Amino acid sequence: MPPRYLLSLFVLTFSVSTLWSPVLSQAQSQLPYWTKATPATVARQELYPEVLNGKIYVVGGILNPVTKFSAHFESYDPVKDTWTVLRPLPEARHHITLSAVKGLLYGVGGFTGGLPNWRAQPTMFIYNPASNTWSKGTDLPVARAEGISAVVDDKIYLIGGRVRATEDARLFNDHIDSVRNEVFDPTTKRWTTRANAPTARNSAASAVIDGKIYVVGGRKFSKSADGTNRQVNVPNLEVYDPKLDRWERRSPMPQARGGLAATSLNGKLYVFGGEQWVPEQKVFAESWVYDPKTNGWEALPSLPTPRHGLGASAVGNRIFVFGGATKTGGNAATAIHEVLVLPTK
Repeated sequence: MPPRYLLSLFVLTFSVSTLWSPVLSQAQSQLPYWTKATPATVARQELYPEVLNGKIYVVGGILNPVTKFSAHFESYDPVKDTWTVLRPLPEARHHITLSAVKGLLYGVGGFTGGLPNWRAQPTMFIYNPASNTWSKGTDLPVARAEGISAVVDDKIYLIGGRVRATEDARLFNDHIDSVRNEVFDPTTKRWTTRANAPTARNSAASAVIDGKIYVVGGRKFSKSADGTNRQVNVPNLEVYDPKLDRWERRSPMPQARGGLAATSLNGKLYVFGGEQWVPEQKVFAESWVYDPKTNGWEALPSLPTPRHGLGASAVGNRIFVFGGATKTGGNAATAIHEVLVLPTK
């Protein structure tokens, strides 16, 4: 090929590569980034999802309007990007935790009733994916809802949340925040009391990293001097070591929020969304990541859709964030499903 043609070809190739390289570089280098996935089959909020055998399970929740709540149960397959509706929970619940141990899922506690008629329950329901059936488990020592659950060494820890102020509690306001920390052993089928959490709170989020339970955010429910109710967010990050039965306070998150979602991936804690009631009502889009090695927080790309009462689960190098409500309180539940794609480790 004559030299002048080689020169022309070089110029053409250089021009095209110059034109397209920023686009390719941007697509390849801007990690993490958000993308969309198939919405859930039902719009709902106050979700506590769990991962089992590579699939994400979500149960119960509050519907639209906030006076309705659900026994709906479904799983999401990240590989196929599909949701599958499963046998519903035996009884409708919201704020019910879900934990996976040895191939089974344990749904614990939660509220019955639509707002304001919330009543914490002590019940445990056990789901077997192989038979798509539920069975009754061992009740909690004390009825509880809006706490967090975490699994360490095949044992289920239930921490914080709301308990009934009196046995006949029937309303949302008839409950108080708790520091209770109880562990369930599926082998012995017994609950045992462990060291209380440093902070009484509800609507926190949690994840397990290196065998320790990280509890973050949430809020405290209290009455002001004038008799009005207040929901005050807390930024606290507290870490529980089940082996030592000991708590440790770590660096608080940059924004105090309740009704947030959290998960762990590659040794870090990821936190999404949430809401606040005072000094003004607000739903958060901001997302954060915490590194236990540095005891520091860094900002992530914000949620495309601000939400609270949402669920978050990590599978592979992606974090799936779904459901929740786009306005404070109820009546704005959504089935939105957004995915944060992270660099591979």
